[in-house]
Amino acid sequence: MPKISNKGLEMPQSPIRKLVPFAEAAKKAGKHVFHLNIGQPDIASPAVALDAIKKIDRSVIEYSHSAGFESYRSGLSAYYKRNNLDISKEDIIVTTGGSEALTFGFMTCFNPGDEVIIPEPFYANYNGFAKTAGIKIVPVTAKIEEGFALPPVADFQKLITEKTKGIVICNPGNPTGYLYSQSELEQLRDIVKNNDLYLFADEVYREFCYDGATPFSVMSLNGIEENTVLIDSVSKRYSMCGARIGALISKNKEVMSTALKFAQARLSPPTLAQIASEAALNTPQSYFDDVIEEYVERRDITVDGLNSIEGVFCPKPKGAFYCIAKLPIDSSDKFCQWLLESFDLDGNTVMMAPASGFYATPGLGKDEVRIAYVLEKEALKKAVKCIEEALKVYPGRTTK
Repeated sequence: MPKISNKGLEMPQSPIRKLVPFAEAAKKAGKHVFHLNIGQPDIASPAVALDAIKKIDRSVIEYSHSAGFESYRSGLSAYYKRNNLDISKEDIIVTTGGSEALTFGFMTCFNPGDEVIIPEPFYANYNGFAKTAGIKIVPVTAKIEEGFALPPVADFQKLITEKTKGIVICNPGNPTGYLYSQSELEQLRDIVKNNDLYLFADEVYREFCYDGATPFSVMSLNGIEENTVLIDSVSKRYSMCGARIGALISKNKEVMSTALKFAQARLSPPTLAQIASEAALNTPQSYFDDVIEEYVERRDITVDGLNSIEGVFCPKPKGAFYCIAKLPIDSSDKFCQWLLESFDLDGNTVMMAPASGFYATPGLGKDEVRIAYVLEKEALKKAVKCIEEALKVYPGRTTK
């Protein structure tokens, strides 16, 4: 029988989805599962986007330009300029989700064997994109006790070798919800500039900043315009995860012309989804105001509820819709599986993502879980109560 490739065998499994079989079995057993494991918002997509799909009047669903429809790229440029980012349509390649943008960017900027530094915990699928491009992730650890703030510059410096070619961040962050300050990003700028590295910034959660906080984009950093690559997506911004439309953005013309060759090889991003995404650019500000108000309430229910449980610590995030909680347990992998297999409270149980899968350093995150507070408020209250009661009877509870 033919063998599977080494790359295929080494491709990591998603920690966000690996417990799906246990969740399916729990449902078949009659349990209701609160899904806190995945960032799939229940917020309605903007009406303007849905209406655009309903009103499509085309006789052919044709290819677009490999960089995406010019009208959409022009609309994106206007969106960024409204956010004080001087990005032209020539600086944008529309991609099949932010995932493809990262993959194209990695393959454009790095050679197999190159190393990129990423603050951990980080979005687990970065592992898959790095494996696809043949590059190695070198983690620099952010600490839960410090709210997952940017690690000290010295921690970055000691990891830089001749193989180091880039730094990757997510801001606001998945899985932590941490929002980097302008000062922290300027520290990164200096590291990037002094070592001639690429700086990749995944800013897909830009609209979700709380408590009066505002995002500061890497595209606003002076002096590293040629080093900076921005990743964006409609998935979370407009609750359009299934549209699979993202963007790769850079002022570096060589990066963009090279990335376009990868884009040409896959022909074009999805036509129908681009139509919806272009229409979504006309989403009124009131939509985001309502969504942010809703997420703040959901965050407070979740995080304050978790912190009221004995032995639990959860920093309050200022962005995105995720948090990481430290629990008094022996293993988050075991606990999350046990919740689905062996526990329910009045027929309810909870599915979470073990945080160990968001760390690259072995052993870290083993007593932490990532929670996506994307359910309506009453469901979140019940989910937190499930976790509280589960911890009282979990066989692997620790005393810390």
